[in-house]
Amino acid sequence: MPLVDHLEELRQRVLLSLLSVVIAAAGSLLFIKPLVRMLEAPAGSIKFLQVAPGEFLFVSLKVAGYAGLTFSLPFILYQGLSFILPGLTIRERRLIAPAVAGSAILFFAGLAFAWWALVPAALRFLLHYGADVVEPIWSIERYLDFVLLLMLSTGLAFQLPVLQLLLGAFGLINWKQMLSSWRWVVLVAALLGAVLTPSTDPVTMLLLTTAITALFLIGVALVALTDQVKGQIHPNADQPPAAD
Repeated sequence: MPLVDHLEELRQRVLLSLLSVVIAAAGSLLFIKPLVRMLEAPAGSIKFLQVAPGEFLFVSLKVAGYAGLTFSLPFILYQGLSFILPGLTIRERRLIAPAVAGSAILFFAGLAFAWWALVPAALRFLLHYGADVVEPIWSIERYLDFVLLLMLSTGLAFQLPVLQLLLGAFGLINWKQMLSSWRWVVLVAALLGAVLTPSTDPVTMLLLTTAITALFLIGVALVALTDQVKGQIHPNADQPPAAD
């Protein structure tokens, strides 16, 4: 295809992706109250306040936007794959397509981990700290910003094994080199846990740091398994050709 046709196809796919986000966000607005109640559930009996006129309306739009982006993610990934796959070799297609699918699965797994583990742990710590001094009555906007940011950052952090698998598959780094740098990974995981945790409480930071380290080790195992499978399929790939 000429370059102009490629650009036109890219424009159409980007517009379709944006349209899917808008449609999903509009659909989420129809169920915004159940969505907000679901996000409020980890806080238990905490009372939420609307401290400014129109605050809940702005919060509703924000939650609908996050939900629309999440629900439309499979369609967006499909559009991206449909654009890049025709230009790849068969080997690259076999690598990229599973990696993208795995990326989506890990993103949703990160959301689930944040929802079931990180958010409750952070809220328990924040509620008990200073509970005998102040009464916890929170702004609905600040609370939802905290929950949504924590879930989004955790979903992005869960992309680490996919990145490792791609680096290993393209031969940029092998699993032994990855494993030898585990000390740096733990340090970086601790820094990421501090940066990505909006509450900066030690419990959530520790949980997120542990999760990132575990994901790194899973990525090392996947790269090692991939190298072993390639070695069995092409056992003489690393040997020089025989002399005539």
